Amino acid sequence: MATMMMDENSAPNKAAAKKSGKKTIEQTYQKKTQLEHILLRPDTYIGSTEPVKEAIFIVDAESKRIKKKEITFVPGLFKIFDEILVNASDNKQRDETMDKLDITIDAASNTISVKNNGKGIPVVEHKEHGCYVPELIFGHLLTGSNFEDNDKKTTGGRNGYGAKLANIFSTSFTIECVDTTNGLLYVQEFTNNMGTKGKPTITETKAKSDYTKITFSPDLSRFKMTELDTDMVGLLSRRAYDIAGSMASAKGKSLKVTLNGEKLPIKSFKDYVDLYDGIATPAAFAKIGDRWEVGVAPSDGSAQQISFVNSINTYKGGQHVTYIADQVAAHLVKTVKKKNKGGEVKPQQIKNHLCIFVNCLIENPAFDSQTKDSLTTRPKAFGSKCELDAKFLKAIDKSGVVENILAFAKFKMGEALKRKGGAKKIKLVGIPKLDDANHAGSVKSKDCTLIITEGDSAKSLAMSGLSVVGRDFYGVFPLKGKPLNVREANHKQIMQNDEIKNVVDIMGLKFGVEYDEENIKSLRYGHLMIMADQDHDGSHIKGLVINFIHHFWPSLLNVKGFLQQFITPIVKVTKGKKARTFFTLPEYETWKEENNDAKGWTIKYYKGLGTSTSAEAKDYFSHLSVHEINFAKLNEDETGGDLVDMAFSKARVDDRKIWLNNLEEDTFLDYSKCKEDGVKFSEFIDKELVLFSQADNARSIPHVFDGFKPSQRKVLFSCFKRKLKGEIKVAQLAGYVGEHSAYHHGEMSLTGTIIGMAQSFTGSNNINLLTPSGQFGTRRMGGKDSASPRYVFTKLEKITRTIFHPDDDELLTYLNDDGLSIEPAFYMPVIPLVLVNGSDGIGTGWSSNTPNFSARDIVANIRRMINNEPIERMIPSYDGYTGDIIPETGKREGCFTVKGKIERTDDTTLVITELPLKKWTQDYKIFLEAMLVVDEKAAAAEAKKLEKAAPKKKGGKKNKDKEEEEEEEEEEDAETKKITAAKAKAAAKQKKKELEPDLKDFKENHTDSTVSFTLTAAKDKIDLWESLPGGLMNKFKLTGSLSTSNMNFFDDKGRICKYDTPEAILKTFFVTRLDFYTKRKAAMLKVMRREHGILDNKARFVESVCNGKLKLNNRKKKELLAELQKLGFETFEKDKKEKKEEEEEEEDEEEEQSVAELTKGYEYLMGMKLWTLTMEKVNKLKAELAEKSEEVAILEATEPHQIWWNDLDAIEDALDDRDGEIAAAIAEETAAQALANKNQAAKNKKAAKKAKPKKKKKGWDSDEESDEEDLMDDISDNEEMGYVITKKERKKGTTKSVRPEAPLAAPLIPEIEGVHLFSVAAVMAKREEKEEKQKEKEEKKRIKEEKEELSLADRMSKMMKKKGGKGKTEPPKPSRKASGRAATKKSAYAESDSELEDETFDTIECDGDLSVMDMDAFDAADLTPAKGKKGSKKPAKKPAAKKKSTKKPVESEDEEEVGSESEEEFDAPVAPREKVVRSRKTTVDYAAMAGAGDSDSEEDFDGDESDY
Repeated sequence: MATMMMDENSAPNKAAAKKSGKKTIEQTYQKKTQLEHILLRPDTYIGSTEPVKEAIFIVDAESKRIKKKEITFVPGLFKIFDEILVNASDNKQRDETMDKLDITIDAASNTISVKNNGKGIPVVEHKEHGCYVPELIFGHLLTGSNFEDNDKKTTGGRNGYGAKLANIFSTSFTIECVDTTNGLLYVQEFTNNMGTKGKPTITETKAKSDYTKITFSPDLSRFKMTELDTDMVGLLSRRAYDIAGSMASAKGKSLKVTLNGEKLPIKSFKDYVDLYDGIATPAAFAKIGDRWEVGVAPSDGSAQQISFVNSINTYKGGQHVTYIADQVAAHLVKTVKKKNKGGEVKPQQIKNHLCIFVNCLIENPAFDSQTKDSLTTRPKAFGSKCELDAKFLKAIDKSGVVENILAFAKFKMGEALKRKGGAKKIKLVGIPKLDDANHAGSVKSKDCTLIITEGDSAKSLAMSGLSVVGRDFYGVFPLKGKPLNVREANHKQIMQNDEIKNVVDIMGLKFGVEYDEENIKSLRYGHLMIMADQDHDGSHIKGLVINFIHHFWPSLLNVKGFLQQFITPIVKVTKGKKARTFFTLPEYETWKEENNDAKGWTIKYYKGLGTSTSAEAKDYFSHLSVHEINFAKLNEDETGGDLVDMAFSKARVDDRKIWLNNLEEDTFLDYSKCKEDGVKFSEFIDKELVLFSQADNARSIPHVFDGFKPSQRKVLFSCFKRKLKGEIKVAQLAGYVGEHSAYHHGEMSLTGTIIGMAQSFTGSNNINLLTPSGQFGTRRMGGKDSASPRYVFTKLEKITRTIFHPDDDELLTYLNDDGLSIEPAFYMPVIPLVLVNGSDGIGTGWSSNTPNFSARDIVANIRRMINNEPIERMIPSYDGYTGDIIPETGKREGCFTVKGKIERTDDTTLVITELPLKKWTQDYKIFLEAMLVVDEKAAAAEAKKLEKAAPKKKGGKKNKDKEEEEEEEEEEDAETKKITAAKAKAAAKQKKKELEPDLKDFKENHTDSTVSFTLTAAKDKIDLWESLPGGLMNKFKLTGSLSTSNMNFFDDKGRICKYDTPEAILKTFFVTRLDFYTKRKAAMLKVMRREHGILDNKARFVESVCNGKLKLNNRKKKELLAELQKLGFETFEKDKKEKKEEEEEEEDEEEEQSVAELTKGYEYLMGMKLWTLTMEKVNKLKAELAEKSEEVAILEATEPHQIWWNDLDAIEDALDDRDGEIAAAIAEETAAQALANKNQAAKNKKAAKKAKPKKKKKGWDSDEESDEEDLMDDISDNEEMGYVITKKERKKGTTKSVRPEAPLAAPLIPEIEGVHLFSVAAVMAKREEKEEKQKEKEEKKRIKEEKEELSLADRMSKMMKKKGGKGKTEPPKPSRKASGRAATKKSAYAESDSELEDETFDTIECDGDLSVMDMDAFDAADLTPAKGKKGSKKPAKKPAAKKKSTKKPVESEDEEEVGSESEEEFDAPVAPREKVVRSRKTTVDYAAMAGAGDSDSEEDFDGDESDY
């Protein structure tokens, strides 16, 4: 066998193989040196050496800007140049004193050089390898200083190839370096692709600083090139710009980069980014720590990124870009979800609309290949964190990114809708409540009408009527509740809405189709008829259906007779055989006033379609010409389409305010005038739908004086009328309220209102007006845990009548409903209850939100105003709340931070004893439970990552050749293996720890009124949470907020006013309430003087009868009355109540008018009982008269403000009683707890002694007996509660405090500020101002675009000419950095729920440099909503001394928001005293307030704040 092998390898055999054309063994199996391998397989090391055509960013030689251009270039040539540049930039990381980097690209001579100063390469001989260090670094493969992985380096070099690759792919490669330490200059040249090594030339030098210079001539033949063309030079030049931008913020001296002798005008990474054309300037930009610079801008719909890792351009991105993009996308998902009405947009879709800029330093970075196009290092190994703060993310929200994403989502929704829709078919199944027309979907479908009704009862009415007209051409379908406002809904909401889907299927409608007179035949029905109640909610349903058709198929509204409505009477009056029907309430009210208040007529109200009988339904359909009303064609109505959009579009809140403000009295839609031409959509919106919106506000926005909505006012009125002192079931009270106050809506809403008025837990009412007898809800679930209304009882609280004084009842203006006197327009309490209990409400165009304030603080401030003293600022206060409510200042004045309570009791234990307001215990428990578990998907993903990171065992990869595996094992050092394994193990352990749940356990010790969570967690986790911004409060979400920026109320004239502060409400209340006290005094004196006169006359009358002066028996009435008149007895008319009773009685005989009047006038005397005609009665009457005289004298001497003072005393006494009862209840609860604990301890002690022999005890044993009373005495003295309660006080309440006496002098009327009545003129003025600004913005944008067409050199030349010219010089415009393109600082008022009016910042002036603009002055600018006037001007601070900026001037873009950057980032020169105007629009997400179509049902607005 050996001989055979020798024979095969012999020379003759080789010759034979060659002759036969077969390869020899030597030719088949080859071994290459590393140098040969690199030249043979260059793509492994430097990428492709073939020319490729690609759109890539290069530096334009003319404009000196970075533009995207399709060029032909060789990636390998680009890479070897990049390796030399990265080597130079790495030196900056090692030596902070390096400040020069000179790059020369000479295309003509095919020469490239890179020179940098800073610490150079030591010119010494390497003892191990026997050559000089420069030669070792640049002339030997796998050499360098980056192999120590234990060192944390942020350089670009890694594998030991780098600059050697440039040497290998060059025909000439020269090293030149100075070592000042040894005083030597080293020069050495390599040629022939590093194949020929020249002898180094080492000479002494007196140079003062080190430098390293590499000069090389690329081997163009290996790159299929003959010369360095313009495009290649532009690409290489861009890398010079990359280095200037990415190294601009490096530590130490500022790095000056020159290209071909010209200094690059880049001072920061942001300057570098601004040089890109075709990419938006970052809307948000921030330098985070020493290692990260991040920017985000909107993209063109495809994901874009410009990123650097340790100065290496990662043009494919990588983990660092994903790290930032994930944070931005996670934030935008929430933002878009809110604005997209709950529609989901995936993070990847969001990333497609982002352009990410990242410049970072990563420790020991790993890349996908030697070309280093993409970073593969995981975020955990970055060596630093980059967490984007709220300011940065908010700036992104304000950019165009969100709008782009929403537009994309809308487009996708439209495309999806086009694939949905109905079809024309004769038989339609699957819609149970549909009663289809017999000819629907047939050739006669155009003549068919679908009647959509308001509920099932209305359908029954329609079905009764169809017995007259038949079922062939009429179909009926009932709607469930109110239709969806599709104008503000997202795709998911529309597609999941059963009513929308059913109507589309029944009609056969197709999305995206334009319908006309011809193709309407493709529908299953040619007409759509709305049959709704004739009340306000019926009008709303009509409007929502119109909105639905107008939004998706506006062309259908141009088809004559397509949309119809069926009107039914809302009032029917009869008188004998006469009958008349009314289709609107205003029409009926007008007729009623003209016809003697309808006396003699029988009136029937049709509250809904269900009120009509089957016979009436048949009558309606028998007279279709009366009840069937067509809508006029939309294209014949100039304003119809715009008004429909205005009524239902969320964006047009101001327009709705103007619309409601222009409403005139007695407005209604007269259907009798619409029979022939039909109802115009503009008429329907302006005359019918507007009445719903008005009623919606009336029942949703509280009154400024009593803080009530109508439903709450009806409840209180009914309780007063019933004199509800005893308990009554809530369900029964609801029935009484409905009967006596004309409540026309749902019972559930009314019982909810009653329960809400009785709730007293923390976060509900500060003063509950009704007694919660039973389970009315607790803070555990925010009142949702209340019992059924038929199980709980209530009555009036004692304090209620001290707040709503009975003497005020006669002064109120009571409303009338169908002849029934019901609740007043508003109550006038002694203190403004709207501040005591707060309020919430959402109407049309307005919403309202007011926190609770302390009743004692309000009383104290009223006393101050009575004393003519300045009032004190009030802070929100909630009874029983133990957390902190901290007022904010500056921009957020009027806002309050609410903090719960958390305490660390030991290393591993946290105790939460209070939550933020309105955060209920049950909800918080769910939040804590989520912290007990780990997301399994996240844990699995992390486990996989750790698996990949761990070192592989021998033979682990199946697809690897054994030879390659053995070669790798030989090259890998055993120590390195050990270190790698240890690191992976430590990382796995750390990750496992991180994947552990935040909490180990938590215990609950709450009561119905207190909070107590005891949490257990690892010590290091708690330490970490405490060190993070916001600490434990932020981690456990124990902060909330309150605001007084959205306090809108009805005033006494029925107008909606905005109140800036609670003090403004208090002053407004004070003026009106004081006037009421004047009226009350006058009314009381009138009543008391009448009573005094009656007592006086009665005393004289009885005395006269007893003395015989007046004879009563056997006399005619006329004579007796005449004698009484002669004796001077006064006549007194009966009061209102007595008159009402008298009107119901009929007199048996007719009398003369004068006698009848006297009879009524002397009834108080002649109606006295016989037993009263005694001397004893005379004495009693005289005593009563003396008392009454004294009362009148006291009242006459009492000033109105003194009466108010006494009422305030009564309220404080009632509050003292209530607080005493609460304190006593707390003391008893504490005592019961202590007693239970003591008993349990005794049981435990007995159980422990059972095993031991018992000893006979003498006397009393404290373990067996306990005195509960003594225990109560001990615990009642509760210093923590601030009460000292004795047994007597526990029974009767606390003792009354001594009150100050009322002042004698009358109070002055306070000057009321901060109250704004809605002004149409102000809105119109702001709108005109906004339009003017938009024009200016467009003009500036046009000028800016023209300027950008000039090259950078031309603009710099032009600026220099201006500086050097004679005469007046025009200062340079602000640079792009300080332009309107950067994000503007906005007021935090944007977060408030203020009414939607445009607000304009005052003009801020800047002296010279925007970089030193006084941001404090900016913050202090008047942010009050403008009322057609410009704000005051505030000067900026003078610029601080700083170096002259060399930034190139660029025309300011427009008046967009100026940046959210810090002051240090504004360093561009600006024209002196140039005004920078900033504007913004406050936006409030009124979820249910998007026009007249936002409420789900009428009941939604009838309850108190618990309904929301």
